[in-house]
Amino acid sequence: MAAPAALDRRRLLQLAAASAGGLWLPRGARSQARLAENPFGSGVASGSPHHDSVVLWTRLMGSALAPWSGLAPVAVRWEVAHDEKFARIAGSGEAQAVPELAHSVHVEVPGLQPDRWYFYRFVAGGVASPTGRTRTFPADGAAAQRLRLAYASCQRWEHGYFSAYRHMLGEDLDAVLFLGDYIYEYPNAANPVRVPSGGWVVTLEDYRQRYALHKSEADLQAMHAACPWLVTWDDHEVQNDYAGTQAGDSGPPVAKFLARRAAAYQAFYEHMPVRASVLTQSVAGLAAGAEVRLYSRQRFGQLATIMMLDGRQYRDPQVCSRGGKLGSSEVNPAACAAWNDSGRTLLGAAQERWLDGELAQSAAGWTVIGQQTLFGRRDNLPGPGQSFWNDGWDGYAAARGRLAQSLRRAPNPVLFGGDMHENWVGHVKADYSRPDSPAIGVEFCGTSITSRTSGKAKAAERLAENPHFIFADAQRKGYGVAEFTPRRLTTTLRVVDDVTRPDTRVETLARFEVEAGRSRVERT
Repeated sequence: MAAPAALDRRRLLQLAAASAGGLWLPRGARSQARLAENPFGSGVASGSPHHDSVVLWTRLMGSALAPWSGLAPVAVRWEVAHDEKFARIAGSGEAQAVPELAHSVHVEVPGLQPDRWYFYRFVAGGVASPTGRTRTFPADGAAAQRLRLAYASCQRWEHGYFSAYRHMLGEDLDAVLFLGDYIYEYPNAANPVRVPSGGWVVTLEDYRQRYALHKSEADLQAMHAACPWLVTWDDHEVQNDYAGTQAGDSGPPVAKFLARRAAAYQAFYEHMPVRASVLTQSVAGLAAGAEVRLYSRQRFGQLATIMMLDGRQYRDPQVCSRGGKLGSSEVNPAACAAWNDSGRTLLGAAQERWLDGELAQSAAGWTVIGQQTLFGRRDNLPGPGQSFWNDGWDGYAAARGRLAQSLRRAPNPVLFGGDMHENWVGHVKADYSRPDSPAIGVEFCGTSITSRTSGKAKAAERLAENPHFIFADAQRKGYGVAEFTPRRLTTTLRVVDDVTRPDTRVETLARFEVEAGRSRVERT
């Protein structure tokens, strides 16, 4: 069912509060018939971990909702326990899954102990969900000794199976950083491995169905249930190459892009383990350009500060795209007067100010930044002259320079990115226009879970043209694992043999180390 045309802020806050813990349960929501089928077809997930709380997520869906015709709120009980058998309950309560938010539930569990693993589950209509496992982060001043993260992005349904997540399950992770393109809005692809249902994704119901399709895959469900996720988005959660309030360049024309963006943003909220506070105004307000506040900061004791950025919602449009088209293009900066305009931004002025302030007060340890794409300059033209892709940081050179200046004040900066569908490893430079500019951090831009790349034949020459990178691979798909200790960071690139096979194997492509206090990455 599509959401009503308007949800005012008061109503939204009521719905979010009910979804988060049962603060507003209407008459009839507590007493309901038993369900005949499993309503938890999308699994369970957790996210946004703090030292004393975490978000638990699920969505009720399918024919199991028939007793309520999909039109009424459904009472959902949640439980958090110290043990998998739920003999030692750490917290419990009742929330409601409301149709206005696709019967999704976002429970914000308070009062948990820091640096602890917990088990959780939901119960609706007498049916229990799968059991999930989550954790809290250490308290801000705690001397944590290890943080183990995976980073992943870009999972296009048509291009293969999400089998990488089955192997990620064995990586002993504390959390997953998902860096964008959780879904794609396309109806099909050339030579598809499998075809998504629903055609082009344009309306709220379209986006809901595409998320449900992705979440139906068992390997992805299992990884969501294994540990908390920190999530951000890129363009395909809405439309290819969209920029802020400007439409992108894919699919049928839509009369009001902000209405489409609002539908996409609402569906993202409904399907991700994020806090209700990310909806800064109301669902109705999204259609007028209201933000969904995804950028955030979490501390992992004294060991690391993790910042997740939003490089899509607030950005200025790309400049000098060929033929004046919307979206991205390769650009010769010498022929683009607007290329170095100091006023252009990728993150938006408010997020830039927030990030500069956070970096200025970063404590000792590692400064971990999860964002959408390749940060370092990548000249795609061998030899004399230059050619840059204008949709990434290269298209916003002044904004990148401002962030580089902010990074110089932070301890041990490490940037993770996605979007490229290729693995790139290198040094973050203070000024990419000067070959002798010092390194101020390191970056790992990860490959995709499945999405194809067109740059396989060019990776070697591009690596040679851009010596601040030390490694590139455009062939393999998978994920990265980063292990932080007080003394060093070890990052391992894990790749699968064949994304077109559900039973594909995994192997290590390369491994790298960074010593604390040195902005230098070395292959080991």
